[in-house]
Amino acid sequence: MSERAEQGTLSKKVVILTGGWSDEREIAKDSARAVAEALAEAGFEHVDMIDVAEPDIATRIANGGYDVAFIVMHGVYGEDGCIQGMLEILHIPYTFSGVAASATATDKHLAKLVYDAAEIPTPHGIKVHKPEGLDEALEQRIYDELGDSLFVKPCSNGSSFGVTRVTERRQLRDAVALACSEGQDALVEELVEGTEITVSVIGNGPDAQALPIVEIVTGAEFYDLKVKYEPSELHHVIPARLPEDVYARAQALAVRAHQALGCRGVSRSDFIVRPDGTPVILETNTIPGMTKTSLLPDAARHAGIEFPELCRRFVEFALEEDR
Repeated sequence: MSERAEQGTLSKKVVILTGGWSDEREIAKDSARAVAEALAEAGFEHVDMIDVAEPDIATRIANGGYDVAFIVMHGVYGEDGCIQGMLEILHIPYTFSGVAASATATDKHLAKLVYDAAEIPTPHGIKVHKPEGLDEALEQRIYDELGDSLFVKPCSNGSSFGVTRVTERRQLRDAVALACSEGQDALVEELVEGTEITVSVIGNGPDAQALPIVEIVTGAEFYDLKVKYEPSELHHVIPARLPEDVYARAQALAVRAHQALGCRGVSRSDFIVRPDGTPVILETNTIPGMTKTSLLPDAARHAGIEFPELCRRFVEFALEEDR
């Protein structure tokens, strides 16, 4: 990138959109503060931050004279295509994936259909329509098809909210009720055991590239909320301790997921690597966390990309082409 082009990017007026109404609101605001600091350090001259839950949000954004919106929201209304749709109407370029990719990746059941079509291994799963949909026949089908050890999660949520590992049959109904507690459907999946990894991908379209793989070591049943926000050095091993061919395969599958879903700018796909070396994708995040303990900045740092540079690139990706 030329010095002149870089200066043109740094002169853009940026609004960071964060907060919102989901149960990940405070986590998003922590990330947004880190992004604001990073953009300032990168040299951006005009950066504002707005909590989208505040009154008259559309009017404030429309009248703000912003060149680009940097979205730092998680969960419903932020990562599911809703805020992206509003920005489309306002004709304001924005970071990360568009409406369709955001909505599809957020719905874990729909994402699994995309993974299957793209030949990306994913756990076998069954969707349950609200707790009342779990009758005896469906419960028996779940155990017949998925086995006795299961994961139950909301179809459209993140950061491990509402996720339960089920090891006894008596736990299943409560787990489904918890997953559906925000009015969503539940996804019941077979338990896949192995090495837990996550692969971040940055870029648009055919230029998307995988970052170093992070191996997640928890000592817990799964990568839950407590573990996610502890110091990264306690749980992140970079690069992941995988055979060279398995490592390359996981990176290639993450890029394939990014492109199959239609992601832009960034995505972060979570996998379990089975003992036989098969990476099995669990989900793809279109707006990964960006706090100091988050996986994406950690992976980028090991690729030689410091956080201010990473955030500058995200703005550039947003401005590359009209959506």
